Amino acid sequence: MNMILHGLEAPNVIHTNTLAENLADLQEQDRYDVVLANPPFGGKERPEVQQNFPIRSGETAFLFLQHFIKILKAGGRAGIVIKNTFLSNTDNASVSLRKLLLESCNLHTVLDCPAGTFQGAGVKTVVLFFEKGAPTRKIWFYQLNPGRNLGKTNPLNDDDLAEFVKLQKTFADSPQSWTVDAKTIDQATFDLSVKNPSGGEEIKHRTPQAIMKEIAALDAESAAVLGKIKALL
Repeated sequence: MNMILHGLEAPNVIHTNTLAENLADLQEQDRYDVVLANPPFGGKERPEVQQNFPIRSGETAFLFLQHFIKILKAGGRAGIVIKNTFLSNTDNASVSLRKLLLESCNLHTVLDCPAGTFQGAGVKTVVLFFEKGAPTRKIWFYQLNPGRNLGKTNPLNDDDLAEFVKLQKTFADSPQSWTVDAKTIDQATFDLSVKNPSGGEEIKHRTPQAIMKEIAALDAESAAVLGKIKALL
């Protein structure tokens, strides 16, 4: 529907499971210069699908990350959304995948997103920005803090990302950003946990008055919905 509204009335949509493709069968003509993706989290793939990947995992997002790395051309760029636990999980698949990413790509930027950035994700997320073809030497982290609770009616906007975009051009350090030398990363776990040396984001507690006001608004909204339902009975 979105494509039709933008004038693409006959899109060439292929109904298939991308992960069913064996990575060993990919040819140069199948590769891309840029990959931007938000793969599904928490999915589980069948054992026969996992066999298509050198690092086997039931986690759909981990298989997709391997797929994205493989389909990039040398020098190709990627921006991938993934749950933040990927940075620190100690299972074999997570450790091996972080090792693959750091050794085969230049993971130059990690954007740490606040809760609520992606509705329905159920977990906090990060965005990995990397280039294929050279190993990682330095990683620039940015801890995004819009100063408010994000949600369906209060989404992230361009202004929230303005500082990130500005600082990322030079990988500048700030209270919200810092750089990690790849040489300091534990070579046994390849742990990439987000640890802000400035102390992390400040926890801002709402006032009791603000909380009571929100509760009253929610109660009023619920009463209105119930009133409409009763009117239909």
